[in-house]
Amino acid sequence: MAAAEDIPTEIHHDVPTSARIYGWALGGKDNYEADRQFMLQNLPEFPEFIDLARQNRLFLYRAVRYLAQEVGIQQFLDMGCGLPTNDNVHQVAQSFVPDARVVYIDFDPIVLVHARALLADDDSTAVITADMCDQEAILAHPDVKRLIDFSEPLAVLFLSVGHHLLDADNPRRVLRTAIDRAVPGSHLAFTQIVCSDRERAAEIDARSNGAGLRWRTRDRAETDALLPQGLEAVEPGLVDIVNWRPDPAQPPLAPVPAELRPYAGASEVGHDLTEYGGVLRKP
Repeated sequence: MAAAEDIPTEIHHDVPTSARIYGWALGGKDNYEADRQFMLQNLPEFPEFIDLARQNRLFLYRAVRYLAQEVGIQQFLDMGCGLPTNDNVHQVAQSFVPDARVVYIDFDPIVLVHARALLADDDSTAVITADMCDQEAILAHPDVKRLIDFSEPLAVLFLSVGHHLLDADNPRRVLRTAIDRAVPGSHLAFTQIVCSDRERAAEIDARSNGAGLRWRTRDRAETDALLPQGLEAVEPGLVDIVNWRPDPAQPPLAPVPAELRPYAGASEVGHDLTEYGGVLRKP
C-alpha cells in the first residue's frame, strides 16, 4: 500500500468531479451538492449519461472476467479508477484468479481515502496518487514496481476515461506507454463516450470544461486514431459497449438513485451519444 501521507487533503466541495458524478449514477452516496447540481442541470439535454455510466460499469465486469478467466491475466493497472463500488476490478479478477494483483490509479482525494480503507488488509492490491497523464511517474511508483511484473502479461484499463484526455495531453502517448512496455499477450481495455453529432459534442465539451471537468468528446474515428498501433481487437472488436459480449446474467448494479431515475433508459432512444470501446491484445 502507498503511504497515507501521499493522500491529498484538499477536497473541493464546490467543484464537481467525474469520479463522484459517476459514482452517483451507480447508486453511490459519496458526492456533494456541486456534483448533484451539475448532473441535474445537464441531464435534461444529455440524459444518456446515466445509462452510459452504468453500461461502462457492467462492461468492466465482463472485460475483467474475460481477461482473468479466459486469458489468465493475473495483474491489472486501472487508470482513473473512480470511487470503489460493487465488483471492483480486484474483486472481479480475484474471483476467477485468486492471486490476481491490481494497482488502482486516481488523483481524486475522496477516491483515495475510500479505496485505501477498502484495501487496507489486501497486500495484493494498492491505490496510488497519480494523474493518469503522468505515465512515467505511475510506472516508477514503488507499488507498481512491487505488484506489476512487466515480464509477464498484464492488463491496462482505461475505462470511461478517454474523454478526460484532452488533445493537449497527447492521449496517444498516455494510452500506449504501459502497453508498449508490456510483453506479448498483454491487453488494453479502453472505453470513451463518443458522439456523432458535432454540435452536441461541442456543447458537452463546453459545459464540462466550464464546470472544471476536463473533457473532450470524440467521434468513433477520432477515438480509433488514439489507440496504439499493432494491437488486435478481441471479438467483437471496438463497439458500443452494450454489444461487447453482453451477459444478461451478470451481477446487477445498485438501483439508479431516485433523482436520476427519470433519465434512465434514455440511451435506448437515440444513438448519437454512446460509450464506445473494447479490449485489445498485444500479439
